[in-house]
Amino acid sequence: MSSPLTKRALLLGTATALLLSVAHLPAQAQGRAKDTLVIGMTLEPPGLDPTAGAASAIAEVVLYNVFETLTKIGADGRPQPLLAERWEVSPDLKTFTFKLRRGVKFHNGEPLDAAAVKFSFERAAGEKSTNKDKRLFSNIAFIGTPEADTVVIGLKTIEPDFLFLIGQATAIIVEPKSAASNATQPVGSGPYRLEHWAKGASITLARWDGHRNAAAVKTRRVSFRFISEPAAQVAALLAGDVDAFPRVAAARSLAQFKADKRFQVIVAGSRAKTILAINNKKAPLNDVRVRRAIAAAIDRKAIIEAAADGFGVPIGSHYVPGALGYVDTTGLNPYNPDKARALLKEAGVALPLELTLKLPPPPYARQGGEAIVAQLAQVGIRAKIENIEWAQWLSGVYGSKAYDLTLISHVEPFDLGNFTKPGYYWGYESAEFNKLFDQISNAPRESERARLLGDAQRLIARDAVAAWLYQPQWITVAKRQVKGLWTDMPIFVNDVAGLSVE
Repeated sequence: MSSPLTKRALLLGTATALLLSVAHLPAQAQGRAKDTLVIGMTLEPPGLDPTAGAASAIAEVVLYNVFETLTKIGADGRPQPLLAERWEVSPDLKTFTFKLRRGVKFHNGEPLDAAAVKFSFERAAGEKSTNKDKRLFSNIAFIGTPEADTVVIGLKTIEPDFLFLIGQATAIIVEPKSAASNATQPVGSGPYRLEHWAKGASITLARWDGHRNAAAVKTRRVSFRFISEPAAQVAALLAGDVDAFPRVAAARSLAQFKADKRFQVIVAGSRAKTILAINNKKAPLNDVRVRRAIAAAIDRKAIIEAAADGFGVPIGSHYVPGALGYVDTTGLNPYNPDKARALLKEAGVALPLELTLKLPPPPYARQGGEAIVAQLAQVGIRAKIENIEWAQWLSGVYGSKAYDLTLISHVEPFDLGNFTKPGYYWGYESAEFNKLFDQISNAPRESERARLLGDAQRLIARDAVAAWLYQPQWITVAKRQVKGLWTDMPIFVNDVAGLSVE
C-alpha cells in the first residue's frame, strides 16, 4: 500500500500535468450562452428520487430545482416559505397549519394541492418507505385537508426543527401517479425539468416555462458534470469547462484561484460531521473499550490535514460548533495512543486486530483513510482498506451493514435522531439515549433543549459510537461572473434558480 506522502506526491504530479495541459486552452464558457450554466459535482447521484435513497448527491441536483418542499432552507439555515406561503403553529407546538400557494402545478399538469401533500407525507411514513427520514414522518399523528389549499399536520411529539426538516429533500411533494418512477423520470413542481442524463458524465436540467416564477429564472439550462478526482476538478475549472464547483477538492490550489481574477473563492461553514463510523454490532467492536481505543488512536488534526487539507474543525460528537446546545466533547476521547493500547489490552483483544476500512469515492475519504490506517497501526490495529464505489457503500455498508469501519461525512444538520433508529448502519442501541432524545423533542423551552442536547452529545461520545473527526469547511470555486452562490451551506443543495451569469 502506498504511503500518504507517496499518494500525495502522485496526486500533485497528476494535477501539475493536467494544469499544464489546459494552460493554453480557451475557456469553453466564452462560447456558452449567459443563460446556460455548468456546475461541477464530485459524485453522481444513484437516482433522482431523494425519498428513496440516502445519497446527498440526489438533493444536490433536484432539491428546489426539480422538486419543491413546503418550506425552503435559506443559506442562513432558516426556513422560508416555498410551496406553503404561510403557516401557523399551535401553542402546544404540535399542530402546524399550512396555507399552500394557489394554482401550483406539477410538470405533468396535475395540481399540487393539499391532497398531494397528504399523499407525499403518508408515503414517506408508509410500511414500504425507504425514506432516510422516515422517523420524522412516522411522528405525524394526522394530516387534515379541510381545503385544497390548506394542510393541517399534527405531530405525536414536539419536533422543534419541524419547519427546517420539511425543507429538506426527503420532504419533497410528489405527484401521486408519477411518484414510483421519480428515480429516473422525476415529476416535480420546481423551475426545472430533467432534459438528459448521460450516465457517468452529466445530468442536464432545462427551465420549465410552466413554473409560477419562470420569468424570474435567469438560467435556462444547467448541466451537472461529475468529476471525482481533485486534479481533474481543478483542471476543469481552469479550462473553463465548469462555471462553478461547490464543495470542490481544490484546497491545494486555493492560492492559485485566489490570485486569478477570473475566479471567486468562497469558504463556507457547514453542519456536516466527518466520522470514522464503527459497526457497533460486530465483535470486538461491540465492546465500548475497543471503540474508545480506536478513537484514542486517532489524531484529529492530522486527519484534517490529510483528508481536508486543513479545512475542518475537530469535533468529539455528532454535533458541530454554532448549533444550538453545542458542547466541546473533543476532550472525552482525546488522541492518546498509550491509552488506546491499554484499552485494547483491558478488553482482551489479541493483537494485531484485523479490521476492514471501506472507503467511498470522495477525496476526503480516500485521502483520510490512509492516514487513519497509519495511526491505527501504531496501536496494533491493522485496518485493510477496501475502496468501493458509492453504490456499493449504500448497499453494502449503509444497507447490509457489511463493514467494520468506514469514513463518511453526514451532511444533514439535525440528525441526532439517527442514534434512535433501530437497524441503523452503525448498530447503536441505547435506551438511555432514546429516553434523552424524547426529552429533547418535547422540551418546550429552548434553554432546556440546549441543555439536553449537550447531555446527548456527551452520552454518544462516552459510548464511542463512532470516532468523530471534524466539521468540514466547504470550498466553492466559480467564475467571477456567476452570481447568487451561497456563502454558507447548512444543507447540500444547488439552488440553480437563484444563480445567474453576468
